[in-house]
Amino acid sequence: MFFERDAAWTRRCEAAVSEIFDRFGSFELTDETFGLVALQERADGGRPAGFALNGDWRCYPCSVVKAFHLVHALNRIEHGQMAVPDDLDQALSDMITWSSNTATNYVIDLLTETSGDTLLEPEAYREWSHRREGLNRFFRDMGWPEWDGCNIAQKLMGDTRYGREAQFAGRDGSYLNVLTPLVSARLFLELFAGNLPLNPQSQKRAEEILLRDRSRADAHLLSFQIDEFLGGGVPEEAQVWSKAGYTSWTGNPRTSYYRHDLIRIALPGAAPVILSVMTQGRKITENAATVFPGIGRALCDNLLAAEPVPA
Repeated sequence: MFFERDAAWTRRCEAAVSEIFDRFGSFELTDETFGLVALQERADGGRPAGFALNGDWRCYPCSVVKAFHLVHALNRIEHGQMAVPDDLDQALSDMITWSSNTATNYVIDLLTETSGDTLLEPEAYREWSHRREGLNRFFRDMGWPEWDGCNIAQKLMGDTRYGREAQFAGRDGSYLNVLTPLVSARLFLELFAGNLPLNPQSQKRAEEILLRDRSRADAHLLSFQIDEFLGGGVPEEAQVWSKAGYTSWTGNPRTSYYRHDLIRIALPGAAPVILSVMTQGRKITENAATVFPGIGRALCDNLLAAEPVPA
């Protein structure tokens, strides 16, 4: 495991989970529809203290996949293995800051040298799908056990897929994107620890794109992914880096009513905390403006405060 189990940290996390279920259980929040990984970074760069509840839950990840594409793209750019048109920098920013699907799919096309459209003949389709699978191979080659069973090779769609995109995802949706709270938390941990295959400039760029400036005038917008996500419950004085995502009804039960957040919180004078939260349910998503900031507040109250001195 990439984190250490610490008795004090586990106690604090369990208290947060208990509070979350007490407050939001009426929104159909259960052990099966709630996944949490909470990491407390170490000042010496050692393995963090960690806690996982339903951490290996393989579910539709919504836009959390975009954080993975950001890392992949920056790696390819620094190695000269990806075309760099004039609008790529804006696309990378829009992909994360505003969670733009259009920008994301453009980045995927550049990363894999593919495009989505009508059906292909068998030989052309095999070449196309091999290229698209490069999105998975990049992270599979990291050798993380947590990657097993994950998939980020599909484009981001708000409704029904057509043509080769439908063929690649499986007509029954059996090959849609899949991530877990654990692998998502590990991505952030390794990124901020400097352990990903990125040079210092690329790592700094990733951190800059993921950083949330909550003082900006448009920070209240849903697409900025703060007020109606975990960030809505984070203290104002904390720095926040995040990538969140959600779906309402998409026409496909496999991809409908998910809401997730991957966030790093740094409070002055305290060790940074990484939270990977994944949820599913109509009541959760339709009441997200209440539920998610409340979850964020419960986690912050329990995990950012200093551990009480035993009596």
